[in-house]
Amino acid sequence: MDAEDTIVRALRLLDDAPDALLAIVGPTASGKTDLAMRLAERAHGEIVSADSVQIYRGFDIGSGKPTLAERARVPHHVIDVVGPLDKIDAARFAEIARAAIADVRARGKRPILCGGTYLWVKALLFGLADAPPASDEIRARHRALVDAEGRPALHAKLALVDPTIATRLHPNDFVRVSRALEVYELTQEPMSAWQARHGFATPQLDARLVGLTVDPEELTRRIAARVHGFMEQGWIDEVRSLSAAGYEDARAMGSVGYREISAHLAKPEAERGHLGDLEAAIVRATRIFARRQRTWLHHSNVSWL
Repeated sequence: MDAEDTIVRALRLLDDAPDALLAIVGPTASGKTDLAMRLAERAHGEIVSADSVQIYRGFDIGSGKPTLAERARVPHHVIDVVGPLDKIDAARFAEIARAAIADVRARGKRPILCGGTYLWVKALLFGLADAPPASDEIRARHRALVDAEGRPALHAKLALVDPTIATRLHPNDFVRVSRALEVYELTQEPMSAWQARHGFATPQLDARLVGLTVDPEELTRRIAARVHGFMEQGWIDEVRSLSAAGYEDARAMGSVGYREISAHLAKPEAERGHLGDLEAAIVRATRIFARRQRTWLHHSNVSWL
């Protein structure tokens, strides 16, 4: 199927469900943004981002944030809406995204959700499990452990009580690891059990999910080209500037690519190694993340193109 056929089939889904929210999903580098842009131009649409890094100001290159020229072609929402150190989670994203969708529709336009942070997509479409609220005391204790022993130590504690969730989370993802462990400590029940009961089975929004499939070898090629392009655009300098501004502990700094560059820059210059090795490490991490994205999506009601 060529690109035009994909667009035509997606447009048919829009025609078949004119009141439904179209959500374009799929692994990193599968072509979601390009498809969303083309559909928005043809269907009088505007794009609502579902990306947990693009939502932060300053994290531009490595998140693949749409350029100013692309945003001039098609309006984008839920991009650059919070500062690097602001707290944002799936529930807050869902609130922001619902408001953006309502605004787009109020102006007679078609909202098109696009992004690869599938937990956020699920939160928007189905709501979240009714887990207990956060505990500042527990978060402080987790932070103290990380400061003393490193983030892998906190992840190891989570793996003992909730291996299902632990396998989904990178050890450097302090916020999500801490939250999952916090839920267990507060309730003596793993987060995975809370999510299983919720089931994400009752939609809160009428939506049609469109997923883009790409041959694994082609996806690897695209990921490598994407990472190389980001490096050429100055990704390392972007991370260096963010760290210098005091954002080395920002949540987005734990995302794929940013965490590898941040760790690279934290080493003495003589120990950093070749930039080609850093680029290869980011490609590997991105491929692993893309596999997780595909696993999440294959358990959902997605129309694959």
